[in-house]
Amino acid sequence: MLFTMFLQSPFIALFYVSIFLIAITIHEFAHGWAAHKLGDDTAERYGRLTLNPLKHIDLMGLLMLLFAGIGWAKPVPVNPYNLRNPKTDMALISAAGPAANFALAILLAILIRFILFPMNLVSLGAFLVLGIQLNIMLGLFNLVPIPPLDGSKILGSLLPDNLYYHWTNLERYGPILIIILVFSGRSGNFSIFQKLVLEPAMRFTAFLLGG
Repeated sequence: MLFTMFLQSPFIALFYVSIFLIAITIHEFAHGWAAHKLGDDTAERYGRLTLNPLKHIDLMGLLMLLFAGIGWAKPVPVNPYNLRNPKTDMALISAAGPAANFALAILLAILIRFILFPMNLVSLGAFLVLGIQLNIMLGLFNLVPIPPLDGSKILGSLLPDNLYYHWTNLERYGPILIIILVFSGRSGNFSIFQKLVLEPAMRFTAFLLGG
């Protein structure tokens, strides 16, 4: 995993961690910014409406990135009671995180295609391709409709109120479902994570780079 990469290629591993921290920081900041615009200042009061990665790092999530290859940030706190339309606004707040990652991926692709490659800065461009892939993967992963991922809140906003209540109660089983999603197929031929996240991320990256 990444810990082994640190021993073999510390520069590449450090770059990977840096890109990951930027991606999760943009993601969580976007959640907090959207919540603030929709009337909830909880993230701001907790010091989370910031682009400082240190405010968003979850120690366990960082350790899991090093030893298991997948990590996470501390979720930005949101109080739905401060929102005018809690169901709809929570969906918008949830969508803001993945949208920010996709936007960053597109900006990196523009930088690579129209500035770095024409200037023959191919090596730097090759490193930034990893940034595109990571941001797309993070965005796609969070759109999977499994509680507590962002996709579950987006899907929940489309459900009638009586079903929405039961849907939110599924969040207690979320960690188990996420583990199944991420680690399924690691010893077999079929991986849910690969089909839903990895393969689409590779195709989208190739599309953005004109491949």
